Amino acid sequence: MMEELHDVQLTEIKPLLTGQNGRNLQDFDCQEHDVETAHGVLHVTMRGVAKGNRPTILTYHDIGLNHKSCFNSLFNYEDMQEVTQHFSVLHVDAPGQQENAPIFPTGYQYPTMDELAEMLPAVMTQLQVKSVIGIGVGAGAYILTKLALNEPSLVEGLVLINVDPCAKGWMDWAASKLSGWTSNLVDTIMGHHFSTDELTENKEIIQTYRLHISQDIPQDNLAMFYTSYDSRTELQIERPIPGLNENTVTTLRCSALLVVGDTSPAVDAVVECNSRLNPTKTTLLKMADCGGLPQVVQPGKLAEAFKYFVQGMGYIPHVVLNNLSSQSVPTAGMTRLVRSRTHSASSVGSTDGVRSRSTTNTLPEGAHSSSPEHTAAHAIQMTA
Repeated sequence: MMEELHDVQLTEIKPLLTGQNGRNLQDFDCQEHDVETAHGVLHVTMRGVAKGNRPTILTYHDIGLNHKSCFNSLFNYEDMQEVTQHFSVLHVDAPGQQENAPIFPTGYQYPTMDELAEMLPAVMTQLQVKSVIGIGVGAGAYILTKLALNEPSLVEGLVLINVDPCAKGWMDWAASKLSGWTSNLVDTIMGHHFSTDELTENKEIIQTYRLHISQDIPQDNLAMFYTSYDSRTELQIERPIPGLNENTVTTLRCSALLVVGDTSPAVDAVVECNSRLNPTKTTLLKMADCGGLPQVVQPGKLAEAFKYFVQGMGYIPHVVLNNLSSQSVPTAGMTRLVRSRTHSASSVGSTDGVRSRSTTNTLPEGAHSSSPEHTAAHAIQMTA
């Protein structure tokens, strides 16, 4: 029972840049690189080397964060390490957002979101990475989606946390102008990450991240990245219609796992993105008792979902849920438990929509299902 509770304790994020046991395991066997691209230099951290025909796990963080503050809690988690030991991992820091980043000179033109996506193939080429499974949060999720749309052969799968496919609308613009009169950049970014309830209730995590955003990243650099994301264009994706335009419509061709906390400010945006993607290749994971940073607050639950996702792609023969179950799960794809708003609730838990590399589907333990044999046991909530 204590193992079950340990998954969801907010104290997991106390050491912002370290793991549960105080060690930053991501610093081992890592090489940092500054890669020159057509749109400037990109700082990346590579752990391991590309392994044969296996894709590399590539991460891209959100505004106000870097790869460590965004992903260390997840990648230091024991269950996640069981997956990543089979892959090389490439962490990308947006220009000027990495630790100890120099301040950009006067007149520096920050890349657009399109250009940030266009920088990634050059990084992959230099580091001899043939393909990736992307994990992106917020702005990083948008950038990785752009990469997959531009270069579908380079992306085998995407885990998109808090992804927003929409351009900033007029109402958003007006709201930001109004809030800008009374708040600074740090407050604006905190509102991007956390719900109103989180900002008032989870004081420890809020203080930790407020200090990180305000002190660890040069504020001028941060403002440029924020402005770039704030000026994004709408992702040109639409749901394919079976028998009509599956091969011609612009949409993601790879498997995608969309993740959002049930109290996150990004819930509506993620649901909207889900409605535009191919339901046979897309899973929506709505995490219960979780806000804007599921990879930080509930790394165990996200690691479990990622295991099933990668397993469904055919790269891991079985998974052992150390902290959640003593059973091994046979080779299978993660069931497409949650469909878009256009599908009925009765379809939840169905086993059609098998991924290209898998032959069967398995329901992850703890997921809600209409079938009696799949009883909810964990804090993960799957809802339409």
